Amino acid sequence: MLNILQKNNPKRNPNKSQNTFAILNTFNKFAAYFLKPLEKELVVITGGPGTGKTTIIDGLIEQGYSCFPEISRQITLEAKKQGIEQLFLEKPLLFSELLLEGRRKQYQSALQDQAEIVFLDRGIPDILAYMHYIGDSYPAFFDQACHEHKYSKIFVLPPWEEIYESDEARYENFEQATLLFDHLKETYQNYNYELIEVPTGTVEERIQFILNQLS
Repeated sequence: MLNILQKNNPKRNPNKSQNTFAILNTFNKFAAYFLKPLEKELVVITGGPGTGKTTIIDGLIEQGYSCFPEISRQITLEAKKQGIEQLFLEKPLLFSELLLEGRRKQYQSALQDQAEIVFLDRGIPDILAYMHYIGDSYPAFFDQACHEHKYSKIFVLPPWEEIYESDEARYENFEQATLLFDHLKETYQNYNYELIEVPTGTVEERIQFILNQLS
């Protein structure tokens, strides 16, 4: 009887059980990795006017990164063709509404982009910062848009007098650009973003600094 019981109920091989557990554990890890959705990084590069944002964006494009350019300059230049010298100063709410519409479209396009990391030259909170700068009020849907469109990381470029230049679309002097920088920081922080300040340096150095923060 003892022999029959031993034959019908063999002792479990502990090594075999451990091997089976290890295989299942490895499978679960690989399954979790391949089945989880890719986390897209929507990265904003912002700062006061004349801080080198466009140059950095152009450099990132040259390196093959997906980038969305600033659109406020385009809106300003289009308004000039219609006889409005500075749309932001003359009709700030209209300018901001056009800008919000454009940046919402950029945000949705960035989400649909195939790249895992997408860079944007300014984000939606920039619009509010500029409105704060001129002391103007705005409808609640601007604030709502900031809550609905969230970014992964915010890089901010500080004022840099050595490279600052005014032009037909950039009317601010350096002191005003510095004040705008303060409003930008405050506005983004009000939406609970942690800002990463990009140090001055060559374009290559600044781009490498940004990429290092994302790796």
